[in-house]
Amino acid sequence: MRNSRILLILTLNLLFVFSLRADDNPRPAYWQQQVRYLIEVDFDVEKHRFTGKQEVMFINNSPDRLDRVYFHLYYNAFQPNSMMDQRSAHIADPDSRVGNRISRLRPNEVGYHNINLIKMDGVECEFEITETIMDVFIPFFIEPGDTVNFYLEYESQVPLQIRRTGRDSEEGIAYSMAQWYPKLAQYDDQGWHAHPYVGREFYGIFGDFDVIINIDSSYTVAAGGVLQNPEEIGHGYTDEYEAKVDENGKLSWFFRAENVHDFAWAADTGYTHTTHMSEQGTLFRFFYLSNERTDHNWGLLPGILDSALTYLVARCGDYPYPEFSVIQGGDGGMEYPMATLITGERPLLSLVGVTVHELAHMWYYLILATNESIYPYMDEGFTTYITEETLNYLAGKNLLPRREYTSNPHAARIASYVNFAREGREEPMSTFADHYITNAAYWMATYTKASIMLVQLSYIIGQEAFDQTLLEFYDTWKFKHPRPDDFFRIAEKVSGIDLKWYQNQWIHTTNTIDYGVDTIIGNPDGSSSLILVNNGTMPMPIDLTVYVEGSPYYLHIPLVIMHGRKQIDDGLEFMQMEPWAWTNPMYELHLPFPVEEISRVVIDETGRLADVNPVDNVYPRERESD
Repeated sequence: MRNSRILLILTLNLLFVFSLRADDNPRPAYWQQQVRYLIEVDFDVEKHRFTGKQEVMFINNSPDRLDRVYFHLYYNAFQPNSMMDQRSAHIADPDSRVGNRISRLRPNEVGYHNINLIKMDGVECEFEITETIMDVFIPFFIEPGDTVNFYLEYESQVPLQIRRTGRDSEEGIAYSMAQWYPKLAQYDDQGWHAHPYVGREFYGIFGDFDVIINIDSSYTVAAGGVLQNPEEIGHGYTDEYEAKVDENGKLSWFFRAENVHDFAWAADTGYTHTTHMSEQGTLFRFFYLSNERTDHNWGLLPGILDSALTYLVARCGDYPYPEFSVIQGGDGGMEYPMATLITGERPLLSLVGVTVHELAHMWYYLILATNESIYPYMDEGFTTYITEETLNYLAGKNLLPRREYTSNPHAARIASYVNFAREGREEPMSTFADHYITNAAYWMATYTKASIMLVQLSYIIGQEAFDQTLLEFYDTWKFKHPRPDDFFRIAEKVSGIDLKWYQNQWIHTTNTIDYGVDTIIGNPDGSSSLILVNNGTMPMPIDLTVYVEGSPYYLHIPLVIMHGRKQIDDGLEFMQMEPWAWTNPMYELHLPFPVEEISRVVIDETGRLADVNPVDNVYPRERESD
């Protein structure tokens, strides 16, 4: 262990200070904590174990006196009879990647963190470990504004690859090192967030990471950070180097990641390492196992990802980090700061899809660091929405095989949600990530229904206002920890529309939308009366297209509770109608046209409403016109 190296890094960074200026506060009296990690591990690739020494500098920016701290020990979940193992055994639809695999792990295959020592400002601390959470009984209070240093020594064993992290993946990757170090739990104005790890989501404190990995020189290390000593390493990081291999045959890799809330890495002896400098100035790194299939698909990936990044920056805001690494590893696709671990043996369209999704997470997981344990839909839902938009953009540029541009790239997800809701299988989106009764309900709520939330928001306030909302949300909350209220307040300010009803109904209930065109009646004066009905349990404004002798008229019916209305949507201006009181299940609209001249009436012609019975959204009914 190179103790002098880590002590030098600590000394050089003692001036590290964090403060949130008053004019940066996006919410009255807003504050957030800050950390700096200095980690050095010595890796034994024969035993799949490592020893670690770790400094954690913690600044208490809260107004509260803290009498303890918590650390996450994620590896401890990969032991028989753990909470993750029990959850997989008892849930009706277990994740196939987990199944009963944890219960079958042998002693040399489990994961663990053995904590040998923890000190706070040089004073040894007592601690208590309950599976994946370590409760540290600190020797003195951490007062508001205090900066304290924790020092840990530990020994860890890397589990077999089961979920996200581990060794010897199905594709042959030696090490996928995610959730691999003792991680200080988050403390905010809701208190401590020391959630046991049962397989879902994460929440971390923004800070800087200096990480030294001492590992056999035959391994190429890929990480979510910038390598600080490439001239001592080689392995594709620089063409000119002198590898500094120690007496044990190890290289010492030194990575730094700034203003992030986690750090992940991977290692394998067979990695091919390529790079691509994007038009945005971000350096892409790619690490994969070379064969005929991967060489072709991964060779096409850099150019496609370059176009995707340009689009994401335009829609979501700047990507502020110098690098992004796409790393073959893990068990599917998982995002980490400045990196993703993905399975690599994929067709090109699948490879692009998962990589774009994980790249999009850099905005809605990393930069806008919501509490994924409580609000998982803010991360996954936003990412799913912008992924579909980005893939559709790439299809329009003819960059994706077997995928064509469409006017509504979210149609398939809306249809899947409608079928799920009809079956009565929904659970509210406000459910904590770990507490969904079924995995199916979690996936539907967190990914699909949450992405539809944004699709429908663009319908409610108009595409232009929605696009502005996304950018202002980023500008206001980047490198902070926004909540659902924060996003919707920005949407309200941008649009001038009250959206509390929508936020409540879509997130906190499983109410469904079901509007319909009931009938059209001719009046003696030559006008017509159009009767609309609300057969559902959730109110929505209505965009109505009325075709008169083949010519479309675009009408907008807001809700009374919106206290406003959209004027324009994707360049289209509407004729404004009287608001609909949601308490009334019927709405009568007078049209100055004879009934025989009205050939067709359509609710939501853009297909953005998740109406559970879309058949009656068209008049005359499609089946009646066949």
